[in-house]
Amino acid sequence: MSKELIEKAEYLIQQNTVQFGPEGSSPYCVLALIDKDGVPTASTITPAKSHGIQWISFCTGLGSTKTNRILNNSNASVCFNTGGTYNITLKGWIEVSTNPEMKQEMWYSGMGNHFSGPDDPGYCTLIFHTTNYNLWIDCEEAVGTLDNVHSNDSSAQAR
Repeated sequence: MSKELIEKAEYLIQQNTVQFGPEGSSPYCVLALIDKDGVPTASTITPAKSHGIQWISFCTGLGSTKTNRILNNSNASVCFNTGGTYNITLKGWIEVSTNPEMKQEMWYSGMGNHFSGPDDPGYCTLIFHTTNYNLWIDCEEAVGTLDNVHSNDSSAQAR
């Protein structure tokens, strides 16, 4: 059952990213980070792309509050939910990437409202890596740990 729920979660997450979601959609999820006082903070953010439940990327500003929190403490959690039909909570760690290839790959048109382009020095990507999951989909629950926390799979690594 866990494998089936993980596959459903992967599909739902993918449908809630800019790169793979339906045209014209405005996907979002909740990203929870730890502030400088050690207190959790949560905010909505648009996911750019995902690779199953292994990693999810986001785009933001290099000097943003989110980026500064990550540089101070990389522990993070991501939650996708909608209308009570599912709740996908992932726990793990997050990193800031200024890699030009990653910035280009994750760029989407909405970022043009904030940055001049993928080469903008103030633009960066955030890559969340899942270590644990708690899935509630179709009134079924799966809780577990990913085996490939620090995968050598190049598609799961931030470049």
